[in-house]
Amino acid sequence: MKKFVKLGICAVLMMALCISVVGCGKSGDKAEKFKVGMECGYPPFNWTQLDNSNGAVPIAGSKEFAGGYDVEIAKKLAEGMGKELVIVKTKWDGLTPAVQSGTIDGIIAGMSPMADRRLTLDFSDYYYSSDLVIVVKKGSKYEKATSLKDFTGAKITAQQNTFHYTVIDQIPDVKKQTAMADFPAMRVSLESGIIDGYVSEKPEGVSATSANAKFGMAEFAKGQGFEFTADDIAISVGIKKGNTELLNNINKVLAGISQEQRDELMKNAILNQPASQ
Repeated sequence: MKKFVKLGICAVLMMALCISVVGCGKSGDKAEKFKVGMECGYPPFNWTQLDNSNGAVPIAGSKEFAGGYDVEIAKKLAEGMGKELVIVKTKWDGLTPAVQSGTIDGIIAGMSPMADRRLTLDFSDYYYSSDLVIVVKKGSKYEKATSLKDFTGAKITAQQNTFHYTVIDQIPDVKKQTAMADFPAMRVSLESGIIDGYVSEKPEGVSATSANAKFGMAEFAKGQGFEFTADDIAISVGIKKGNTELLNNINKVLAGISQEQRDELMKNAILNQPASQ
């Protein structure tokens, strides 16, 4: 009888141990993931490629890989927080809903922490700041523009649901075109002559002109370009409102990345972008 009692006690203990291990495994797996959403189509910040060269990371649910400045920042954040990075390719308009639903933990996609976005998302400290330019056809009359007045009457567009599209109204008598879904679409439209230019951040402008010899970039003299706030041209990590623990952890890691390191990451991203993008 004692033998059976001992066996019974052992069985119960073993079952409890198994349940505990399984439960911890599920919790651990979830805690170890840092799911990041990005378009994978906005070089040099993020793009899609076919292999893992230059530190590219697998895109969840596909055989493709994501590379770029945003990916490098995401890698540093994941490492700093002791989590496994998972890249979730997501269309621009789907990024905020994805965070709110829990499909992703954060947005690292060249997103600016503008006032209207702060109504639905919390944002980290800046991880990059830039300037606004207009990407144009090389050799066109707009390439050497130094003020917004030089674009009077030009057909200009920008990506939909971005600050870039709103500033077009600052150009005198501009022929504002319909906003486009992404940067690849704008580059195609520019090369084909459908538009005269599109508003972008300087790194993307450098990326565009490096990838396509037919493109140029118009930069503006001080006081002659677009008006904007620091938040408008900065880039931060977007997370679900109220997730203070994640926000603090992200900011802690970002504080340890020097400006020199950030500049080097951007330089390499521009050099490493696929020629097709």
